[in-house]
Amino acid sequence: MDADELRQKLKHPFRENFEKLGELGAAVSIWQNGNPVADLYSGFCDARHEKPWEADTLVLIWSATKGIGNACVLHVLQEHRIGIDRCVAEFWPEFAQAGKEKITFSQLLSHQAGLCALDARVDILDYGSVIRALEVQKPLWLPGTAHGYHARTFGFLLDELVRRIARKTLSQYWREVFAQPLNLDLWIGLPERENPRVATIYAAKSSRPPEPKQFYLDLVTPGTLARKTFSSPYGLQSVSGMNTPAVRAQPIVSFGGIGSASALAKFYSMLANGGNLGEQTFFSEETIAWMTTTLSHGMDRVFQIPTAFSAGFMKDPRNAVRRMFGPSANAFGHPGAGGSHAFADPENRISFAYVMNQMEQSLLPNEKSLRLVDQVYR
Repeated sequence: MDADELRQKLKHPFRENFEKLGELGAAVSIWQNGNPVADLYSGFCDARHEKPWEADTLVLIWSATKGIGNACVLHVLQEHRIGIDRCVAEFWPEFAQAGKEKITFSQLLSHQAGLCALDARVDILDYGSVIRALEVQKPLWLPGTAHGYHARTFGFLLDELVRRIARKTLSQYWREVFAQPLNLDLWIGLPERENPRVATIYAAKSSRPPEPKQFYLDLVTPGTLARKTFSSPYGLQSVSGMNTPAVRAQPIVSFGGIGSASALAKFYSMLANGGNLGEQTFFSEETIAWMTTTLSHGMDRVFQIPTAFSAGFMKDPRNAVRRMFGPSANAFGHPGAGGSHAFADPENRISFAYVMNQMEQSLLPNEKSLRLVDQVYR
């Protein structure tokens, strides 16, 4: 892939994101063969257009955090020689309550555990209470028979697995094993000193629900599975609440990561290159295979459209009309609410990341990033 040619190809659609699609501030980063080939950024960190978006601007990446959190869990399993067919309760005994004793890592990571919503009303900032609620929660379907996106609970499940097996928090593990060795400007729990570089995140303006309509209708209807999934544990429902330094400092693995497009793309570049970057090796071939192999696919109980997951990463479902992760069947990644998006394509050794601060009304990638993905492969 020629870097100059790619930058030229991306410039026009990227500029159109601002001129026609309402982008405020954004950045896109593409790597191939372990090297950056294109980095574009533009716009503003704030609605008043007082602070321009810079090369080192950081922004909330929402559920794209799940991808990096999940990589921590897979690394822990790899280092402790634990296969994904093992039962979670072997390492987290209290998890075995209410019919969960046979849930495997494979089922948990591919959103098949039926733990997407909690019966107990617990605060998202009260980690201990959330974990206790997960321990006593009865699965909402027979684990392994269906899958449904675990929007908020997933990060807590990942974090607790790292604490149980590696004896440290996932946030610590991320810094020590990946962020510091790779020099990544990407945090789960932002240090106070980094706040001046963070762009303000803004809620979607449009009131017209996107597709799939039923899901977005359910999202605002009390009692539906979608509503319960996206509101348990409860708290931090408003986008503006995510802009305070106190909340940014919280290591919320489900949706609290803050970083730059280039850091996100660099991390996925390591995954796209068989777990290696430069002289450093992080993952074995077997662990990369866990990331590329689809474990659950078909109708998603929560999204109500076909989705697919490997061990913790999202994949394009079979026969996807609009591909999120490019043309390769091996590609995997994780988007974030409102438009952030990141993935690895091991077949072509390409990684992609898009971050922005003006959210759209969508939880899956939208045209702003997907048209850039199209250009990469055109």
